[in-house]
Amino acid sequence: MDALTHGDIHQRPIYIETPAILSTPLSNSTGFKVYLKLENLQVPGSFKIRGIGNLCQKAVLKGCKRVVCASGGNGGLAAAYAARLLNLPATIVLPTTTPDFMAQKIREQEATVEVQGSVWDESNQYAMTLAKDPECLYVNPCDHPDIWEGHESLIVETKQQLPCPPDVVVASVGGGGLLCGVIQGMQRVGWGHIPVVAMETEGADCLNVSLRENKVATIPAITSVAKCLGALTPCTKVFELCQKNKVISKLCTDKQAINACLKFADDHRQLVEPACGASLAAVYSGILKDLQTQGQLGEIKSALIVVCGGSAVTLDALSKWKKEFDL
Repeated sequence: MDALTHGDIHQRPIYIETPAILSTPLSNSTGFKVYLKLENLQVPGSFKIRGIGNLCQKAVLKGCKRVVCASGGNGGLAAAYAARLLNLPATIVLPTTTPDFMAQKIREQEATVEVQGSVWDESNQYAMTLAKDPECLYVNPCDHPDIWEGHESLIVETKQQLPCPPDVVVASVGGGGLLCGVIQGMQRVGWGHIPVVAMETEGADCLNVSLRENKVATIPAITSVAKCLGALTPCTKVFELCQKNKVISKLCTDKQAINACLKFADDHRQLVEPACGASLAAVYSGILKDLQTQGQLGEIKSALIVVCGGSAVTLDALSKWKKEFDL
């Protein structure tokens, strides 16, 4: 996409409409129809451009002159991409765990990259100090109403693409921005009665811990390979929405997430990150079937899996994980 002119800002979204496909391999193996919303096909590689693009477009109309974002990778890439289209300079703060190739992808979007902190929370504290100028937009990739509003579009689109509402929706959770948008979008299109399975990996499970402790909790460290689920604390909004809606919080192991990425690559010839593998593990590892057996889910004729994507993955990385987890 070329840079947007001022007149385009309202009329032309920065994200693209992605397909929701019926997965024949997964439908055959599960016994119910499995639809995949392919957010990995967004130009920056993940769903994050929906919310971050919406936030940036609104900020430009309010006089924003610069963008600052802390990110483990995908949020920063989305912010850099949006800023470039809107002709804004951007500074992206990455934690030390972000792969070098992700930093290079962000630089290719003409953004300045700074590396600060070992986890996102530490990078975010530094980013906030850079964004004190009132003409500077501070982008929190998870925690802003404009972010959630942008992510709602994912569900609004999907409603038009599916032949009927699904019986369950599955999405990965990091800081909670995607899940906020999914739940709000479901309420908007009349799907508020449909249960949502919120997937995290063990070791990147701040929402699961929060719901078990009945308060917004902070985990001590990210020990999962799914670094893009790497928020130590979920946003308050996602905690509140989970308490008010039919949300089932489930965990998978890193091995299950990597296994899902590998099987998805074989089945659909596409690469996604372990953070996305968490949602795919709900079907590849039989988690939805287990929830049915436990009485937490009723009959499933069709399921919608949000393939949130992720650019921090390579064939080499998948090969190393496959060997590490003996898959």
